Amino acid sequence: MKLTGSAHYALLLLSSLGLSAAENSHLKDDAPCVARSPTSGMYFDLSAISLSPPERKDGKRVNKDDRDESWHARGHDYPANFTLNICSPVLETVEDVVGVDSSRWKNISAYYVHDNKTYSIGQEASDPFFRGRKLVLNYTNGSPCEDDWKTASSNTSIRRKSTIMSFLCDRDALPTQATPSFVGTMDSCTYFFEVRSSAACGGIAVDPNSGGMGPGGVFGVIMLIAVVVYMVGGCAYQRTVMHQRGWRQCPNFSLWAGMFDFVKDMFVILFSSLGNCFRSNRPSRSGYTRAGGDDRGGFISAIGGRGGQGERRDVDAENRLIDQLDEEWDD
Repeated sequence: MKLTGSAHYALLLLSSLGLSAAENSHLKDDAPCVARSPTSGMYFDLSAISLSPPERKDGKRVNKDDRDESWHARGHDYPANFTLNICSPVLETVEDVVGVDSSRWKNISAYYVHDNKTYSIGQEASDPFFRGRKLVLNYTNGSPCEDDWKTASSNTSIRRKSTIMSFLCDRDALPTQATPSFVGTMDSCTYFFEVRSSAACGGIAVDPNSGGMGPGGVFGVIMLIAVVVYMVGGCAYQRTVMHQRGWRQCPNFSLWAGMFDFVKDMFVILFSSLGNCFRSNRPSRSGYTRAGGDDRGGFISAIGGRGGQGERRDVDAENRLIDQLDEEWDD
């Protein structure tokens, strides 16, 4: 039961961290080409499939992978093919558009050509939204509908062509690839398309334009939560089941203690070796190296067993002791 409570506390901590991240992310539902799902709260960014004019230098494209034409969809049984872009105007130069002022030609996001006439089926829009679980983008204010074309010059209100695009998930597609398909039209006034793209698959928890956490931050939070769960659950187990107290309540205490002792011993060995190297390279004060190779007492210190006091012996005292030992050896 204690372990279950600890896990519950860990989950509460996870929820609080998630809420804190959401509160600090300054979410923006009106970010261009980004939509938030009302069911999951996730954000879907379509800017990856929104085409922009390629950057050119000396008349040549800087990046050869940049497209210089918009997305295309075949009309099949409809007597025209379609050209469109996502959240941006088409890359092609569109002129002489039926029923559309020349000042708005540069903002056309979808059109088709039929009988050498160009028809707009929607002006630029960058506000996708969710209709239930469907991610949708609408273009409006295109050319006048054929049924109302006869009254286009009158003062009465007329209907204009529009476009509805529904985005479907395609995990096999490249991140910057989109495949639009023409579904149909009932009155040659509203055109329905399906666009398959990986941009419509996985959402992100925060608005990408809000400066929220990136992949590294998310990984760091996950690792922090894992460490907290490990420490809380392990301590609860050691305290309640193993009846440990103090530092021994920490999970795998003997393992961490052994690792600490190993690191400590390695430091001691390292600094001792450095100290010995320093002392061996230090020049002798008497100008020569005594027998035994150690300037702290040498041969005499080894016999006398005094070690460090050999430094304080003078040369005359050592010579007298050597003469005394020689006499005893002769006897």
